[in-house]
Amino acid sequence: MFALNTVRIGALVLMKKKKNVYKAVTCARYCVATCLPKKDTWHSSMDFKALGKERWLMCSTNPTRSYCTGQVKLNCWNCKKPLNATPAFFCMSCKVIQPPEEEDASYFKIMDCDLKFTLDTQKLQKRYLQLQRSLHPDNFSQKSVKEQEYSESHSALVNKAYQTLLKPLSRGLYMLELEGVRTEEGTDSGADSGFLMELMEINEALDEAQTPEEANKIGKDTKGKLAVLTEAIDAALLEGELQSAKALLAQMKYYANIEEKVKEKLSEFM
Repeated sequence: MFALNTVRIGALVLMKKKKNVYKAVTCARYCVATCLPKKDTWHSSMDFKALGKERWLMCSTNPTRSYCTGQVKLNCWNCKKPLNATPAFFCMSCKVIQPPEEEDASYFKIMDCDLKFTLDTQKLQKRYLQLQRSLHPDNFSQKSVKEQEYSESHSALVNKAYQTLLKPLSRGLYMLELEGVRTEEGTDSGADSGFLMELMEINEALDEAQTPEEANKIGKDTKGKLAVLTEAIDAALLEGELQSAKALLAQMKYYANIEEKVKEKLSEFM
């Protein structure tokens, strides 16, 4: 269990330093990630002007306080009156659907979720159902072609945001992407040999499982390892340890695959 012990030790070290720093890990990070080209580094004091016409966003931090003042000036394409929210799905004045703000709003903003790894999935699901009820293309079959197109784009974007944020693995990878850290698919160069050996043993044990009880035991052990990894990843992201979070997410990917294989194995016994 070398890999699991490594994860636990890493989690303990990170948890000792863990603070409530999603506000102090600077609002500037969030604003850069959602409004400007993605970067790996940022400064403690910034003033930004967004790229879109009639939009601006300013963020500032200092050693004792972190705050964000967002000023977004958007007008409704139909009635030309100012929109009061971002992302703005509908105009509050004429009630007409607005075009998606794919370049300016992160999935967290679209789904009205806190920018953190351990988000409230029940709130996420509630928001998803609410948005799909109001934005679904079936509601716009009698509207203009433009409104139908906006509805389809919104519905697809909301669905993608929901699916990305719902599961810890895709959520974590997306958070790294917002920070400018990308991961390559299908590369195992960073995997520890002891960790890969443990995975091989687990997969072999699952293949040889003869009863639901044996498969369930492997599933239970895997859930435990995923829980430990979740804590470690949360702590790493809180502290801005992006490369550590990337390595831990790579391990989570393997255990998540085993979890899916357990489900498939259990279905064979039915």
